[in-house]
This record gives sequence, structure tokens and C-alpha cells, in this order.
Amino acid sequence: MEGFGAEAAYMATSAAKAFITIMEPHRLLFLASGCLMGLVLGIVPGIGGITGIAMLLPFTFTMDPYSAFALLLGMAASVSTGDPIPAVLFGVPGGAASAATVLDGFPMAKRGEAGRALSACYMSSLMGGIFGAALLAISIPILRPVMLYLGSPELLAFAILGISMVAVLSGNAPLRGVAAACLGIMIAMIGSDPQTGTLRWTFDSLYLWDGLRLTPLLLGIFALPELCDLLIGRTTISKAINKADIYKGQWQGVKDCFQNWWLIVRCSWIGGGVGAIPGIGGSVIDWLAYGHALKTEKGAKQTFGKGDVRGVIASESSNNAKEGGALVPTVAFGVPGSASMAILLGAFLIHGLVPGPDMLTKHLDVTYTMVWSIAIANILGAGLCYAFSPQFARLATLRYTLILPAVLGIVYIGAFEANRSWGDLVALLLFGVLGWLMKQHKWPRPPLVLGLVLGDTIERYMFISVERYGFSWLWRPVVAVLLILAIAGLVRPVIEDIRRQGGVGRMLTTFQAPQFHPLQLFTIAFICIIGMMMVVAMPWHFSAKLVPLVVGTIGLLAAGVSLFNDLCRKPAAARMEGLAEKAQHEIGETVHMDIESDLAHVPVRTIAARALLFFGYLLAFMASMAVIGLIPTAGIFVIAFMRIEGPERWSLVLTYAAVAVLFIFLIFDQFMSIPWPPTLLGQLVPALKFIPSM
Repeated sequence: MEGFGAEAAYMATSAAKAFITIMEPHRLLFLASGCLMGLVLGIVPGIGGITGIAMLLPFTFTMDPYSAFALLLGMAASVSTGDPIPAVLFGVPGGAASAATVLDGFPMAKRGEAGRALSACYMSSLMGGIFGAALLAISIPILRPVMLYLGSPELLAFAILGISMVAVLSGNAPLRGVAAACLGIMIAMIGSDPQTGTLRWTFDSLYLWDGLRLTPLLLGIFALPELCDLLIGRTTISKAINKADIYKGQWQGVKDCFQNWWLIVRCSWIGGGVGAIPGIGGSVIDWLAYGHALKTEKGAKQTFGKGDVRGVIASESSNNAKEGGALVPTVAFGVPGSASMAILLGAFLIHGLVPGPDMLTKHLDVTYTMVWSIAIANILGAGLCYAFSPQFARLATLRYTLILPAVLGIVYIGAFEANRSWGDLVALLLFGVLGWLMKQHKWPRPPLVLGLVLGDTIERYMFISVERYGFSWLWRPVVAVLLILAIAGLVRPVIEDIRRQGGVGRMLTTFQAPQFHPLQLFTIAFICIIGMMMVVAMPWHFSAKLVPLVVGTIGLLAAGVSLFNDLCRKPAAARMEGLAEKAQHEIGETVHMDIESDLAHVPVRTIAARALLFFGYLLAFMASMAVIGLIPTAGIFVIAFMRIEGPERWSLVLTYAAVAVLFIFLIFDQFMSIPWPPTLLGQLVPALKFIPSM
């Protein structure tokens, strides 16, 4: 008992010393600087904390360890606070970890509640971030033996539990959700197979050898469809709101967070706990928390996805808590809990610190400096966001001709930053088309993203587990519990549907002769894509094709049954997958778990024509970029778009174009030094290469 008391006293002394150290003015200045840079990077879609930490790392060589970690962690912690701003205002995820925020945040902005949604994001991020820091402070000594116990079977089981969330995230279309998740898993397997070296679905493209990057896929699936609908509808995102309503909404967002404090605590546990597991990845944490809230919150199945503030709170509280969790294995074992933590290990080496037991004994004050840095960074980040929130909220009331040019330019740069290849932009465009079609045909997009995030993880850990343990790993206690939870999560919606339909016998009486509808063409195309991928996979080595064929078979069955439902089920009985949406709402079912298109006032022909125009703009942007480079293209695109679509007055157009070009030049060309791809004109006339990005 005396030993425990002495250890607690030593921890308290180290924590107090660390707090006094971090509160010194020059270190607070470094922390605030990191915070400000993190918020900016969070707002810009696709850039993220990894880029920021990599950029700041060289500047820490001459700093002491306390200042260095204050700068780096200040930036890493506040990126998550800035991420939801574009997600709420434009439906464009600032990063992979804020994708779930789009589902409820963007619908809130559409109905004039941007201030409330942003406020809920900031406060839940603040509370979740402080919780994550507290988790780091308390749990490092406790979690050390637990982390050593977790092996590849446990990591595989966690990933399977994550993928089982497709049943929850599919809303009233579980079969479509399963099919979309299977396609996502197969897409995640594109590239060189780690077991045999087989090139899977690369089609002789060098870009695909290392697989598709997540950032352009996420921006394509979630960002481009919302921007396309904005152009089709030709309206503002939100109605005009006055200053008093914004402040009222901000206060309501704060009250929402305190009213749902228990949800924040639970989701913070999910964020901190899953964030502490290396190899799972921060991209899935917000979906796990969102799925948990959807299953446990009263009335969530009827309101989530339509602008329920609890969906925003669940996603953002888990998102910020993950940073503290990711530091646990980084500090305790030197095993990074996330990609940004892997770069942070460089700071340890620069300053002569060795992750492991020394960080919990000899350098415990440095460890607690990290804890205080994360906690204070969340407070500073939320404070800065609240200060500028009224201005952010007003962005949603701007005309589409003012929003689209800037956001599209940033989306292109964010996608290009993923691998700095033309392949990123092609992937952005293709998945933008896929995402828009899925949205229009009411196919849930979250399961596709979940499959993309977890597909590679599941295959990798499955092969390691089988090679090392045979099949005995299935009986490990943690694995068995997690697999039971996953199976229950997948089976539960099916059982609930059978009950709603009055049992299996009555369900079988609700079918009729097939009736074709044009909307079913998308399901047929979906089946063809999965089928073609399976055909291409047939000649591969057995180990390389095993998982793709199993997943593809499940996807084909799910999509096939969904198509059969649409063709043969009577409209009154089309409850899970049918086309009679009105009947679904009359019987009080779960909602469509995605952002619904609000283009009912636009004729179908007009929707198709304007969608083609939107993707035509994107193709023209890429063609111009290939000829003269991105920076000149950005200026030309702004002028052309605003004059054709507006037409806006020339003074506004030219000022807007000049500001956009200057912003891109200073931030991305000068500060971030992005290596732009070679251009046709630059190669033909080398003298023109003095023009930025040419």
C-alpha cells in the first residue's frame, strides 16, 4: 500500500511539474501556434495532421522536448477540431475522421442550424479531447500489460466488429449496405497482395500497385455528390440567418452537449480505447461511435441522418478522444497508434527520448507535458473556433456560385496531396460519380467507406492469425466475445425485419411477378462490377484470391437478393429494400442512413443535364491542369464558372480569382512546397516554367 501511495505521489508531482513547465509563456506561444496551424489544416479537406506534423518536425531540432511536443501535439489535437467545419457547412469531410459528421451536420446546416451544429462539434470535441488526455494520464501504467496481450487475432476481431457496423449504418437498406461494404473491401484490396505479391486489379497501372489512397476516395464519395447537388439545385445551402440566431444556435449546441454528457463519455471511451489499438486506424472510430449512438440512443433510428445533433456529438467526441488514446502505445511501447503518431516518433529520436519504460519513470514529466498539451490545445482550439463561428455559419448562406469554385479547388488539391499523382484526381472523379449515383438511388454510402477503411486490415490480420495460430485463435477469450458481438450486430436487423413482417411464412406471401423499374439498373450495374472483379480474380494464386472471392460472393448474394426484393416484392411489403418509401415511413421503420437528396423540386431531365455539366466542369479543370498547371487553372476556372453560372459582376469575379490564386500560391506552393505534376505547356515551352505549378 505504501508503494502504491509513493507511486501516486510521484505521478502527481510529475503532473504538477509538467503543468508549470507547459504554462511558461514561450511554450504556450508554441502550443497556440500549433493550434492555429492545426485548425487551418483541419478546415482544408484532405490535408490533415500527418502533413502538418511532417512539416513542423524539422523546426523542433533547436527546441527543448517540452516546447517541441507542445508545438506538435497542439497541431495534431486541433486538426480534429477544425475537421468538422467543412463537413457541416458544405458536406465535405475535412479529413477521414470527420466523414460521419457529414450525415447529421450538413442536414442541420441546410435547415439553418449551422451555428448549433458547429457549436456542438466544438464542445463535444473539447470534452472528448480532454477525456482522451485524461485517459492517457491515467491509463498508461494500467494499459501496458493489456496492450502486450493484444495480438493479431484480437486486432482482427476488432476489425470484424467494426465491419459489422454496416448493419447499423445501412438504415432501412441492410442488403444494399452489405453489398456496398463488400465492394469497399474489394476496392481496399486493389494493389500488390502482401502474401504472394500478386497484382490484384491493377490493370497494368503503376499507380494502383500500392492501392488506392483513402483521401481522394472519401472526397469523391462524400464531397463531390454534395457539391454536385448544390449546382443542380442552384440555391444556397441554408436560408439567410441573422446574428442573433447564430449566437442562439451556438448556446443551444453547448446545452446539447451537456444534456448528452453520458453519450459524450461513452463515445470518448470508444475513441480513446480504439485509438490506443495500433493498426485499427482513426478513420473508423467516428463510424464506430456513430453506430453505437444509433443503437443506444432513444429514437435515433428515426432521426439520425436527418440532422440529429446527437449524431454530430457522437462522431466528434470520439474523434478528438482518439489522439490521447493513440499516444498510449506510442509512449509506452514505441508502437505508433496512428500515422501521425508514427511521425511523432521522429520527435522522440530528435530529442534523445526512447519510448518505453523510461517515459513512465525517468521522463514521466515529459509524458505529462504531452497530456497537458493535448488538454490545453483542445481548449484553445475550441475557443478559436467559437470566436470565428458566426463567420463560418454565414458561409452556408452564400450563393452556390461563390461557394463551388473555392471548395472545388481545395478538394482537388486535397485529393492530389494523397499520393501527388494524376491517379488521385482520376480516382476522385470516378468515386465522385459513384458516390452521386449511390446517393440518388438511395444506396447508403457509409458502409462503402467502412469497407474501404477496414478491408485491408481484415485480410492482413487474418492471414497472420491463421499462419501463426492455425484456427485455435478463434477460441481466445477476447476474440470470441468480439466475434459474438459482431455476429449479433449483423443478424439483429434481419430478425427485426422478419418480426415486422409477421414471420417467415407471412413474408413469403408478399411476393409477386417481377416488375422492372429504371432505378433497378443501378443495382444491376453494381452486381456486374462485383461479378467482373471476381472473374478477373479467378486466375490468381489461391492465397491472393481467397478473401476477394469470399467477399465478392457475399456481395453478389446481398445485391442479388436486394434486386429480387425490388423486382418481386409487393409495394406494401417492400420494407427493407423496396422502392415504396412512403410505406416505409408509415410503418415507422428505420430511416435511410445517408444524406438524402433534396432535389424533388427539380425535373429528372434537368437533374441529369446539370449533373453532366458538373462533372464536365471537373473534366475541364483536369484538362486545363494538365496543359497549364493547377494554379493558373484555378484562376481561369473561377472566372469561367462565376461568369457562366451567375453571371456575377466582373469586379467580384476578378477579385475572387486573384484571392484564390494568391491563397493557393502562398499556402500550397510556397509554404507546403507541393511538387506539382509536369504540364504539357511546361514541357513544350520550358521558359514558361517560372509560372507556379507549370
